[in-house]
Amino acid sequence: MDTRKLSYFVKIVDSGSITKAAAALHVAQPALSQQVSALESDLKQRLLIRSKQGVEPTAAGHTLYRHAQTILRLVEQARLDVAASGAAPSGRVSIAIAPYSMASSLTPQIIREVGRRYPDIVVHLTEIFGGVLSEAIKNGRLDMALIYEPGKIRGVQFTTMIVEDLHLVTHENVDVAQGRTTVTLEEASSLGLFLPEKNHTLRQIIEKGLADHGLPLRLVGEVESVPSLVRLIRANLGATVLPKSAADALFPDENFKVLRIVEPALQSKIALCTPDHEPLSEAASAVLILVKEMLQQQLISKYAADPAEA
Repeated sequence: MDTRKLSYFVKIVDSGSITKAAAALHVAQPALSQQVSALESDLKQRLLIRSKQGVEPTAAGHTLYRHAQTILRLVEQARLDVAASGAAPSGRVSIAIAPYSMASSLTPQIIREVGRRYPDIVVHLTEIFGGVLSEAIKNGRLDMALIYEPGKIRGVQFTTMIVEDLHLVTHENVDVAQGRTTVTLEEASSLGLFLPEKNHTLRQIIEKGLADHGLPLRLVGEVESVPSLVRLIRANLGATVLPKSAADALFPDENFKVLRIVEPALQSKIALCTPDHEPLSEAASAVLILVKEMLQQQLISKYAADPAEA
């Protein structure tokens, strides 16, 4: 099996027709059919079902197609990395950033520092939720993500960067924990909360913490838009729960109270997520190192939770 046969096979599946694939590849149709036959002989599996409408991959063909895409992408990346060896990293690097986190406040620094150190790298920034994260990372559409750590997901790996205590964020006029900097979980449960949807890791942490202690969740609404969340809390229509770093980034003025939740404390983890099945490009590796440096310098010393208080 060689990469040429694999690239031919992928083109056939994408085209849905050996004739169309042959024309696109500028290869004679009988020669292309021979390449497929050679693959089938090598793997001892039928890979394509032929009909008047074209071709469809069998179950074995679908499996080979998926692996072939990964193999061809790795080969192309190897060519690019070797060609760029010794030169400054360049190319496009895509980073996903979790909504409802402090990570969005880091984007100006990330863009500024990447531009200063690696002027030939273009950073693509997006916000994404955990439900589609693993597929985006595994399929190579994203190089990395900075998110609330959800637990193990096959095909990706998480590097925990910071563990933070969760805080209740309310309007300054809310009558709770007067004169204190902390609020008990029971006191927090008495307030109506604006939270993200159920697929968000932060929501799951809060729900589990309340359920484990027999406390109710008083959900006022599900809000995914950070600007909307700020307006709702400013209008004193409810409260929310965030790590301190996110609360500081999203609610910087004095019209809000930010109270650490205790008895018991709830904690969240911010992690860098990367694929575990293939290496990052040289450009993505450079940006990953830079982002780790920024997190360590700007966040961990200020916001990391004290393990003794957990």
